[in-house]
Amino acid sequence: MKFLDLCKVYIRSGAGGNGCISFRREKYIEYGGPDGGDGGGGGSVWAEAVDGLNTLIDFRYQQHFFAKNGQGGMGRQRTGKDGDDIVLRVPVGTEILDEDQETVIADMTELGQRVELARGGNGGWGNLHFKSATNQAPRRANPGQDGVERTLWLRLKLIADVGLLGLPNAGKSTFLATTSNARPKIADYPFTTLHPNLGVVGVDNVEFVVADIPGLIEGASEGRGLGDLFLGHVERCAVLLHLIDGTSDTIAEDYQTIITELEAYGGDLADKPRITVLNKVDALDEEERASTLKELEKASRGSVSLMSSVAREGVTDVLRNLRAQIDDDRIRHRPAPEAEPWHP
Repeated sequence: MKFLDLCKVYIRSGAGGNGCISFRREKYIEYGGPDGGDGGGGGSVWAEAVDGLNTLIDFRYQQHFFAKNGQGGMGRQRTGKDGDDIVLRVPVGTEILDEDQETVIADMTELGQRVELARGGNGGWGNLHFKSATNQAPRRANPGQDGVERTLWLRLKLIADVGLLGLPNAGKSTFLATTSNARPKIADYPFTTLHPNLGVVGVDNVEFVVADIPGLIEGASEGRGLGDLFLGHVERCAVLLHLIDGTSDTIAEDYQTIITELEAYGGDLADKPRITVLNKVDALDEEERASTLKELEKASRGSVSLMSSVAREGVTDVLRNLRAQIDDDRIRHRPAPEAEPWHP
């Protein structure tokens, strides 16, 4: 299955049916009168977050979604049939944007969430509605209301607890493969990962979701490499895990490159809790570890963990640090308990 996280769709709600102009003409009915029915309402266009989807690939093959029009009214006071609604089934975490790609119409963050994107037109009134004491034979009816036509963008942002950051070949995919059942592609050349991967990681009988995105390089915010569009998939994460290749000759520059791209991306991504890890330490001796660790701590102005995903050295400690940050984030976002009603 191909991974698709941005697509354009065209939607249109159904138009309402026209009202009917009709009169009773039964042979043995002494007094006739208007009996035109109302038109049916047009179908609406909805979006629904469903389970079992993690890509927008279905919208690659169908971009147009048009709801049914309402049926026109008929004689004998018969109302036209309402048009059928149409539902866009999207993965949880999908943002629905207006045509300008900036205005957020809806953010589908919960399973089963439904949002009306275009409401169907109302059906027109038949001439029965216009009957009065002074106008007992009205010859007018309302037309149905037109539907709504819109062009929208769907953007998928994966919902994960941890987001992996780093330069290409920093060891992100190896870490995901070591700690979860995910099997991302791993090779000794840059940009092995071309689309985000998700893995469920467990530590101390607690599970959380980790998202691995393609590596960033200097100038990614300007479109170099694979760009920074994939950073949208870690916007919802509780904590970021920044991996630095311990075998690199430019440790400080590698660290600063990622931080610069986070700041250029904007939003609050650069301010999210972040754990910095010096990876691939199994390839360093004790003296090299100490000097490299000191250099990275100076560049990051904070604590740095040592880890080797291949040798599984320090992996459990990193996972426990991630779990602690996730727990803190959940506590911060937990709704405040409702105050109990006062009783005398």
